[in-house]
Amino acid sequence: MIQDKALRTSWARKLKERQEKKLVQDLARQLQEAKKQEREEKKRRREENLKRRLENERKAEIVQVIRNPLKLKRAKKKQLRRVEKRDTLALLQKSSQQRKKGGE
Repeated sequence: MIQDKALRTSWARKLKERQEKKLVQDLARQLQEAKKQEREEKKRRREENLKRRLENERKAEIVQVIRNPLKLKRAKKKQLRRVEKRDTLALLQKSSQQRKKGGE
């Protein structure tokens, strides 16, 4: 004879099932939070690396200040593609200080 499952479960069994379900949900939530944190950490590291790379590129650049803008009008298209506008105030102050030191 095959015995079917009872229509009603006991209170102790219900509590046990609830606890197991809660444990499973907590574990799933912890795994999701760990994944999310890992993704954010990866994203932050990537942004830092890009920022550092950009700063290093700027440091390694060879800069030539164009004081006469008419030179740009005479330049060819190929040369104009390589020209980039930058804030040169700091660079000009730095070069003027070096000239003063050299002139003394």
